[in-house]
Amino acid sequence: MAAIEEATTTANDVLEARRTSPDLITSTNQDPAEDDEFDRRPPRRPFQEPAHLKVRKQLLAIAESPLKKTDEEVQTIANIVVENDDDDDLQGNFSDLILQLIVEQALKIPFVAAVVLALNPRKPELAQEILTKATRLLNGYFRDGAWREVKLLLRFLACLQGILEDEGVFPVLEELFSRAADLQAASIDDSLGLAIVKIILLTIPYLMASSASGFEAQASTLLEKTDIIASAPHALEALVDPYPGSGDDAGHEAQSIIGLLQKQLQAEAAQSWELACLPRPWRTAPLKDGDEPATPTKHPLPPIKVPSSVPPGIRPQLPEIYFSVYADQDVETVPPTSSVASLILRDSLVDTINTLDYNRNATAKFLIDLDCYFAPETFVKRATPFDRLKEVEEGKSTWKPEDVAVDAVFSQLLQLPNAEHKLVYYHAVLTESCKIAPAAIAPSLGRAIRYLYRNVDTMDLELEYRVDDVELPLARPKKAFIVGALEKEIRLSFAQRIRGTLPEPYQALIPEAKDKDIPDFKYNSDQMPYAPQAREILRLIRAKASDSELDPHLSSIESEASVLGAEDPLVPSTDAFVTAICFIGSKSLSHVLSCIERCRDRLLALGPQSETARRQIITSVMEYWAEKPGVGVNVVDKLLNYTILTPISVLHWVLGDNIGKGKILTQAHTFEMVASTMHKVTNRVRQIVIARDQTGLPAEQFAILDETLEKERAQMKELFATAEEALVGVASGIVDEMAESRNQDTDGEALLRGWGERWLRVVRRKNAVEEAWIADMLANRSQGMEGVEEAKDAVANGSENGPLGMAEEKIDDGIL
Repeated sequence: MAAIEEATTTANDVLEARRTSPDLITSTNQDPAEDDEFDRRPPRRPFQEPAHLKVRKQLLAIAESPLKKTDEEVQTIANIVVENDDDDDLQGNFSDLILQLIVEQALKIPFVAAVVLALNPRKPELAQEILTKATRLLNGYFRDGAWREVKLLLRFLACLQGILEDEGVFPVLEELFSRAADLQAASIDDSLGLAIVKIILLTIPYLMASSASGFEAQASTLLEKTDIIASAPHALEALVDPYPGSGDDAGHEAQSIIGLLQKQLQAEAAQSWELACLPRPWRTAPLKDGDEPATPTKHPLPPIKVPSSVPPGIRPQLPEIYFSVYADQDVETVPPTSSVASLILRDSLVDTINTLDYNRNATAKFLIDLDCYFAPETFVKRATPFDRLKEVEEGKSTWKPEDVAVDAVFSQLLQLPNAEHKLVYYHAVLTESCKIAPAAIAPSLGRAIRYLYRNVDTMDLELEYRVDDVELPLARPKKAFIVGALEKEIRLSFAQRIRGTLPEPYQALIPEAKDKDIPDFKYNSDQMPYAPQAREILRLIRAKASDSELDPHLSSIESEASVLGAEDPLVPSTDAFVTAICFIGSKSLSHVLSCIERCRDRLLALGPQSETARRQIITSVMEYWAEKPGVGVNVVDKLLNYTILTPISVLHWVLGDNIGKGKILTQAHTFEMVASTMHKVTNRVRQIVIARDQTGLPAEQFAILDETLEKERAQMKELFATAEEALVGVASGIVDEMAESRNQDTDGEALLRGWGERWLRVVRRKNAVEEAWIADMLANRSQGMEGVEEAKDAVANGSENGPLGMAEEKIDDGIL
């Protein structure tokens, strides 16, 4: 205690001394500027960024700024790498970063190659290391069937042709062509061979634009060979044409991308391979007097092994049709199809868009900076108004970089038979691009949308529903397009709000009935049959009553229906039950899922008792959500996931029970329902094929997967056959209601037959694509058949343990 008092006294004395000391008083009142003069803080240590971080930062940002000279960026990076030869972090990570950039950012490949070319004279061992790693990676991609990565690595090696010994990359392309020729000889309908030839054709321009020279003869010889495959039409080309036309309308002329590319390269060869759009960053500034050019060290190309049996890869390789939304303008804002630039620009952009799907902001930035990655004078200045293009001096380019970028996004958004990613990704890329550069992108996007609307009559049906005149009947494609687009807008907002944004003549397309967030429970009216029982069922479901409590009321409806002569008494009881579930779950999706989960057992029991009752579930859902059919389609989709509905029951409901004269085919939500159902079936078959073709799969698992594949494939064929049979009837006008009609020659009936033809084309394409993909995958894994018969015997004998159980688990995982 005494020690504490002594310490307190000492502290008080110190404080008093500070308060009364003249020196301290003066120091607290002195000028702050004087304090700065006597700052006794030690000087900050200068921060020097580590070399490996500096190189990483500069390499990742290479060619991104229009304010920097690319050749200076290339030389700076090469100098840092050479000068820091003893930096292990830099030397260890540099080559890996190079290879990562190649497969992720296709637009930068020529500039990355230029860095390797710049450091090669002073550090040839690093260039050889990069070549070794690149070819090792390329061999792995060949084995895996990763054809986009194969193309990008070959492009990188083509840009390095100037430092490769002998013929460099050309022997690899020759070997690739021999594989493509073998595939085409085995089957004229093969698509993988076309994809390989496309890779060869897209590599040649970079070879001819490289620092190497004297390879014109090799390129011409290769083009003569590829012409045999590239100029031959493919059986599936007609099915992937975005503008097939209908009736007397000839539509747009379909041009195969591979055939178009072949013609363009032959024209370039005749012009001494000018390739004006390609950047050549390896061309450095002129040397000063007395300087001698550095002699590049030549390297042998490490062995590249193209498998004798090339795998197709997971993504289907299908013929592609060139598509542009700027095809009918007075002034060219995108390269014409006569110029090889149209496909060189498109290919690099498409690879960038599809590779960077995990970062839409970065993708949008690359699209906006497109002009930085190609030769100067390739484009007009950014954000140049369309009206000002007519003032551009004759002989100069009028290509707008924004139009080229938007065109590339739409080419993927409207890719047939399927886009590589979910459509919302491409929508998001366009949205982000507009946010970053609204003055540049928005006008281009507006012209693209107007083009699509003008041509919606001849557009493929599947494409029409991917893009989001009132007096026209609904059977008119443009009227159906408008109604479908408004329905989708209402899903994301409110009917009243969307109605307020429309011109007055169009407001009638959104009736006031759509303003209700929660539709009425129709059995609240005593005019409805079975109303008292239905209201009691609603009360019991809301109270989470057991099935035993519901049974008397459902049985009462069935008994009363039998007395009234109902063909299937389960139908009215099912309607009351499902309508009650819809009403209780109408607040949100989670509400309806919770209610379906509680009533799942009873709903599952309906199908085996009566197929008509199973389809009544769909009828009840769609009738309840008649004013908001998109919600109904979503609920049907969830019922499919729960296996309460089957894919064939959905198809029978649309194309059987409700087909009529085909009017249901004009509704956007109907197509959405059928397309989603077919996707579930085909996706399940694909999952089984991929699981079956895994390397090293035990024979027992292979057997059970093979048997399951046969069963699922048969069900898929049945689904497509059912759809085709119904749609042929509409397209030819022989369905019952059309055949009995006296007005078959009227415009309305002709329009409905046209809808049947459009649907039929989509179904046939989906079927052809799936069968082609499965055939390719099965042919590629023929060596996995050893031991299958023995394993099938084990399955037949009822073995349930060990590997078979694992196989069943793989099959059931992700069902529908």
